[in-house]
Amino acid sequence: MTVSTSGSETTTRLSIFPLAGALLFPGMQLPLHIFEPRYRALVSDAMARDRRIGLIQPKPPTVRAEVELPQLFDMGCVGKIAHVEAMDDGRYNIVLEGLARFRLVRELDVTTPFRQVEAVLEEVHDDAPLAGVQRADLEGESRRFAEAQGYAVDWEAVGRLDDEALVNGIAQIAPFDAAAKQALLEAPNLAMRADLIVQLMRFFGRHDGEERVTLQ
Repeated sequence: MTVSTSGSETTTRLSIFPLAGALLFPGMQLPLHIFEPRYRALVSDAMARDRRIGLIQPKPPTVRAEVELPQLFDMGCVGKIAHVEAMDDGRYNIVLEGLARFRLVRELDVTTPFRQVEAVLEEVHDDAPLAGVQRADLEGESRRFAEAQGYAVDWEAVGRLDDEALVNGIAQIAPFDAAAKQALLEAPNLAMRADLIVQLMRFFGRHDGEERVTLQ
């Protein structure tokens, strides 16, 4: 880990895995199957260092995407490899455990096959719990959404989740597009993220037949 101080901010160097549609939150876990050579190199390098990988979404491709690396959104989440399974052919199955959100400062000029950035890590803090009516609204909308999509859900197990696990878990698995996912990641607090999830699910319900929610 490389850390430097710029002005009043402390920055850190992160090796990143750009992956559209994938979110990681502090305290949550995300399983990943790593098969591309550059990201196999990323995992190998992380395991030899501090086991950290920055997960961040690339922005939707432009007409110049064929000749340039895709641009990145401004915020991602750094995770620590909590479990790794190395396969004989060089692929990995890993589980990332979220540590902290990070804000992208700049991309670094590197010779590694994977991209690296300078970033500022956010302090991890406990969110206030949802109000009872907000929790009920979220669970009710989630039931309607799941039934409309034909998802089988253990609602008894869902009811036992704490607010953070419920909200961030839905944000991770819901079939929204990259921009909508990014808005969920960047929501300032748990209550605002829960409200946005409900809004997106209601929007999705009015657009049956579309493969993903698109947030303009």
